[in-house]
This record gives sequence, structure tokens and C-alpha cells, in this order.
Amino acid sequence: MAGGRGLTATQNSLRPNTCCFCWCCCCSCSCTKPSVDEIQMWSQSFEKLMKNPAGRNVFREFLRTEYSEENMMFWLACEDLKQEVNKSAVEDKVQSIYEEYIAILSPREVSLDAHVHEVINLRMEDPAAHTFDDAQLQIYTLMHRDSYPRFLCSNIYRSLLHTAPQS
Repeated sequence: MAGGRGLTATQNSLRPNTCCFCWCCCCSCSCTKPSVDEIQMWSQSFEKLMKNPAGRNVFREFLRTEYSEENMMFWLACEDLKQEVNKSAVEDKVQSIYEEYIAILSPREVSLDAHVHEVINLRMEDPAAHTFDDAQLQIYTLMHRDSYPRFLCSNIYRSLLHTAPQS
């Protein structure tokens, strides 16, 4: 497929090797373009956007244009961690998330205040599925207050809204 379904050249260039709203680049998903109603729902609240997989992916695309995609990636990693029940896997995931997003000079370091860093460092002594809850909330709040209003005014969102199929 030469380009993404229903995406402009600019949108598709932001997501090389993707054919739709799937970020795995495998082209084997059954993703479909969201309807106008679904897209409009995202503007009603940040919570509705974040609960919708297609909404999260479009928002993540927007964050990528603002060089803050690591916020969404961290939030998703924390959501995944909360679903893990195997103690050994939890410990591995906690360490991986810490090294990727929390440690000073990590590859995708998220911006957290000193208090949250201190709490995380204490919790790292006994890693658990909720080790990053305070940090996740801080990043969620940052995306909600800072990035979400700009997303709703962005060309990515407006273009998608104008080209979406009617429900």
C-alpha cells in the first residue's frame, strides 16, 4: 500500500510504515478509521480520548510532532505494568520502565518533579505494579493540561475530523 488509508501525505510521513491507526507497523491489524462521531467524542474530554485506542494513537501522533511522545509511551507502559500479575515480570517491567523513562539521562526521560522522583526511588526498593502511579498521574495531568488543548486545535485533529467517514 503506497500510503495510509485516509491520511494526508504529511500525516503518513509522521508514521512511516503504517497503513492505519495501528502503531505496530505490521499491516495485519483490523483497524478502521474512526467515525466523525468517535472523533468528536475525543473533544468532549481528555478521559474519552485516552480510553479510545484510536484516539490514543492519533494523540500519540500529535505528541510526536511536539517531541513529547515519551509521555504517552510512559503512560501506556504504566498501564501495561498494572495488568501484570507475575512478580518476576513486574520487577522486570518496573526496571525497564525506570531505565527507559525515569532515570536521569534515560533515552525517553519524562519530566517529573523532585518529589515524585523521590517517591519512585523509595518504591524501587520493592518494585510493584503501582510503583509509578504518582509519576503516571503527573504525566497524565501534564498531557491533559498542556498537550490536549493544542491537540484539539492541531492540523492532525482537524484534518482527521474533516476526512472521517460519517457514522
